[in-house]
Amino acid sequence: MKITIETLTYVLSQQFKKEIISADFTTKSLQGGTVGNVNLVTGTAETSDGERLPYHVVLKIQKKWERYSDPGSWRREYDLYASDLGATFTDKFRWPECYHAEMNDGQNEYQLWLEFIDGVSGLDLTGDMYEQAALELGRYQGKLYAEQPAVLEHLTNLSRADLMKNTYLHYRSWPLVYNYIRSEDCEFPQHVRQMLIDIDEHSEDIFARIEQLPLVLCHRDFWITNIIYDGGTIALIDWDTSGWGYLGEDIASLLADEVDLDHMIEYYQRCIPAYYRGFAEYADAPSIADHCVCELILIIFGYRLVEGYLHAKDEDGKVLNLQTLQKIYEMKNTPVLS
Repeated sequence: MKITIETLTYVLSQQFKKEIISADFTTKSLQGGTVGNVNLVTGTAETSDGERLPYHVVLKIQKKWERYSDPGSWRREYDLYASDLGATFTDKFRWPECYHAEMNDGQNEYQLWLEFIDGVSGLDLTGDMYEQAALELGRYQGKLYAEQPAVLEHLTNLSRADLMKNTYLHYRSWPLVYNYIRSEDCEFPQHVRQMLIDIDEHSEDIFARIEQLPLVLCHRDFWITNIIYDGGTIALIDWDTSGWGYLGEDIASLLADEVDLDHMIEYYQRCIPAYYRGFAEYADAPSIADHCVCELILIIFGYRLVEGYLHAKDEDGKVLNLQTLQKIYEMKNTPVLS
């Protein structure tokens, strides 16, 4: 990773709305892998009038990679920041501000210089924060659904509505997971196995129900490490999977993607009503009694949890995946009150 002083001073000038003439810096890796790296860049900047300002800024470097059935995803976040989507956010629901975006076509990678938000995230999120995330998401999706701002017509690089379905069918065609839950060697309790098999056997009817729900702009990776609670505001990072999806897809991720199992049922009972309530502030919402969140959870995560169980590195990993499936089973049999 090479940081030039010219780029850094430009970024900091955008951040502080002042002319920055010099800055020192150190970097710390926040997350990353083979296709992308996220680093916290910190230091002290000097303005043209001699003021010295400490700063924090995030540098995300994303390389080209291929996601199944979604070839444009690797550069989607760059494209979205280059659009007018940011104008659709509110004081309570937003993404980090982007100070500078740079595409390097020759190397098939881009850089985003982003606002650092020092808030609460991951398993530190409380039940109240979960509920607010669901409420603000519902409000945001409902407002866009009702108003249909012109910016939506100009977003050319969004994942398609059938991404969820195609990914499920892709998983279902994988003998390793499909055959395991039907085999005599399967170590799952019978009711968990049957829950997964029932989704397959009734998938056409389930998708017919889901496809009657409002089609909304989804984040599609709405899980706890991408949600930052900051003084009453919900900020969302990592928009590379975003696109058109059905009402409740993001709530399925919020409730089932590596969550606190001890509170999973509680959050289910709190978040779905909050989400529907937020959506209904702007648009007609289907009856909450007809929500498809449990079906969406099983479609999105069912076979992923089976895969996680089979490929777990230790017994704790196997137990975690199986316990999550058990909680989903309990969730299916838990009423949600409006």
